[in-house]
Amino acid sequence: MESDGDRVRTQRLNPTSTARPAERALVVEPVIRGARAADTSRVTDVARPVEARIDEAIGLARALDLEIVHSGIVPLKVVRPATFIGKGKTEELAGIVKSLDVGLVVMDCALSPVQQRNLEKAWGAKVIDRTGLILEIFGRRARTREGTLQVEHAHLTYQKSRLVRSWTHLERQRGGYGFLGGPGETQIEADRRVISERLARIEADLEKVKRTRKLHRDSRKRVPYPVVAFVGYTNAGKSTLFNRLTRASVLSADMLFATLDPTLRGIDLPHGGRIILSDTVGFISDLPTMLVAAFRATLEEVIEADVIAHVRDISHGDSDAQAADVRRVLGDLGIDLDGGDGARVIEIWNQIDKLDPAMRTQLENTRDRKPEGERPVMLSAVTGEGTDTLLAEIEGRLSLSRAVLTVHIEPSDGKGLSWLYRQAEVLSREDAEDGCVAVTVRADSRKAEEIRTRYKGAVSTGHRPGADEAEQD
Repeated sequence: MESDGDRVRTQRLNPTSTARPAERALVVEPVIRGARAADTSRVTDVARPVEARIDEAIGLARALDLEIVHSGIVPLKVVRPATFIGKGKTEELAGIVKSLDVGLVVMDCALSPVQQRNLEKAWGAKVIDRTGLILEIFGRRARTREGTLQVEHAHLTYQKSRLVRSWTHLERQRGGYGFLGGPGETQIEADRRVISERLARIEADLEKVKRTRKLHRDSRKRVPYPVVAFVGYTNAGKSTLFNRLTRASVLSADMLFATLDPTLRGIDLPHGGRIILSDTVGFISDLPTMLVAAFRATLEEVIEADVIAHVRDISHGDSDAQAADVRRVLGDLGIDLDGGDGARVIEIWNQIDKLDPAMRTQLENTRDRKPEGERPVMLSAVTGEGTDTLLAEIEGRLSLSRAVLTVHIEPSDGKGLSWLYRQAEVLSREDAEDGCVAVTVRADSRKAEEIRTRYKGAVSTGHRPGADEAEQD
């Protein structure tokens, strides 16, 4: 039978067994002036105004349905080891917490376990930092087993470093007699062992998820349908655009991290080709490293994608800094946008419906000055304006990396014709003058080489998808 102590410990270790969050919250944005990045956990950079940072922190808190009763910027000269902020500010905020009956304080920075514990004692309220806030949001948004496992793994990794010695009555008995042998396993050691064992089980489950996803990707390659992955800052409009193109019903809302679990749908391009669109989790500045690691199985959809569509909210005043954060996370995944991977990236300037005419004209001029292969696609996921241009751009990018071949197959070679349909995308099929079947296919470089090896007479046609159709029109 489970004891009261075991039940308390289980609730404390289980990330899904969280207490009901406080309805009234205070958001604090620490800003360190004149300090080097290496000396701080979160430094406001020039490209991202302080106001934009605190607005984002408030948006994160509201994503948890918290009532923000007060928010403020706290300038610092140096980080205090005990409380992060200075003694005077700590006392000032304690008065605000008490007078406004605040139950939760969100510190938009990375706190050490000691700092978090000291602030909770000083303020008499629950304190969470930016990492804890994002983990809580992810925990609520995860719906699939895969997403739940990944969030739990990240949460336990975060929690493992924050265990404190809360009681000693469950320490194991001493070994030997009297003072011999020591106290045995302490409660904090037992807690860490329980977490480590749970992490090991989750990692084993995630390895199965990774293998399953690889099997799915391999099956899609055999079809073969190219994959186009949407990436971007959270709340940039990825899910709205995904729904617009696929007529799906993925949750899209004006909140940070509205969707978490990846979604894939197949759509047809204007000239008959078929692709798979993938909607992934949004990125954010200072995304916890443990989350990037935990969600690597999901983000491998981006790594393996034929085309990466970087969706930006171009109407946002902080759009450039958000784009830099996305590039940074993609770099952590091994995607070098400034190197060879840049050729498969399409930048999308979304939400142009929110721009005034002058700003829109300015952005169009900026776009037109860029090299032809690097020009962003301007569109509105809400109104649908520009989505046709996006699909045409995707079609063009795919045609650059996929060879078009014409193969002549004997009418009796049904097995070879079936193999060709499985290995490549068939564009056309017609009877040739010599009695053979002329099949025009499109395939990536690896499959194209296999086709050339199997059919020595296969020739590149130089056919550009959509060119003939456009001439006929």
